[in-house]
Amino acid sequence: MQVYRLPALSDNYIYLLHDPSSNTAAVVDPAEAKPVLDCLRKLQAKLIAIFNTHHHQDHIGGNGELLQAFPGVLVYGGAEDRGRIPEQQVFLQEGDRVSFADREAEILFVPGHTRGHIAYYFSPIAPQEMGELFCGDTLFAGGCGRLFEGTPAQMLESLSKLRDLPANTRVWCGHEYTLKNLQFALTVDGQNPELQARFAEVKAARSRSEPTIPSSIGLEKQTNPFLRWDELGLSNAVESNAPLQTFTRLRKMKDQF
Repeated sequence: MQVYRLPALSDNYIYLLHDPSSNTAAVVDPAEAKPVLDCLRKLQAKLIAIFNTHHHQDHIGGNGELLQAFPGVLVYGGAEDRGRIPEQQVFLQEGDRVSFADREAEILFVPGHTRGHIAYYFSPIAPQEMGELFCGDTLFAGGCGRLFEGTPAQMLESLSKLRDLPANTRVWCGHEYTLKNLQFALTVDGQNPELQARFAEVKAARSRSEPTIPSSIGLEKQTNPFLRWDELGLSNAVESNAPLQTFTRLRKMKDQF
C-alpha cells in the first residue's frame, strides 16, 4: 500500500492510498476533489473507497464530486456521524476493521475534537514495516485538535489510545500545524532536548516549504505535550497535580496561544 500526501485548501492534507497490484485507490478525508482526481489520473487508478475521520467540511468537501466521478465508491465514517457525512454508507465503531490492498485497518473511536471522530490504524504486516495511523484532527504533529464537541476527559482517553500504538507507527494527521504546535510546546517543555532538536528541524523544513508529515508515535511521545500529560515537568509547568488537570490546562493555554 502506497500513501500519497496531497496538500489541499490552505493547510489540509488528503491521503490517497494506492494498491499497485490492482491499481485501485482509497482516499482519507478528501477536503476537495481536484487533488484526488489529479493523482488518480496520474496513477490511472480507480477510486473504490473514501475513509472519513469526521464530519467537518474541510475533511469531507470532496466526497460529492468524487462520487460523481466514481459512482461505486463506498463512503466510510464513524457511526456517531450518521447524517453528517454526505453519502456515508458504512458506519464504523470501535474495534471494527476495514481492508484495503493487502492491509487491514482497525477502527479507533477517538472523540474529543468532535463527538463522532474515528481513526484508522493499519498495523504492519512485517516486523520491519511501519504501521500507518490516519487520525484526522485528533492528534497533530506536536499538538492535538481543539475540543469543539467533546470534553478534556474524552480527548485524554482518545489520545491515550493513540499513545499506546507502537512507536514505529507513522502519523498522518489532517493539517500542517507542526511549527506553531512546537512553538507552543517550547513554552511548557522548553528544557526537552528532543523537542528543541525537532523544532529546529521543523523550522528549517518549513522555511523550505517542505511538509512535516508524517510524524511517528515514538517522536510524538518524546516531544508532543499533549501525549506527555503525566510528565512531572509538564504538570509543574501548568501547576497541576493530576493528569487530566494537566491536559485540560495545556489545551486551554494552547487555545489562547
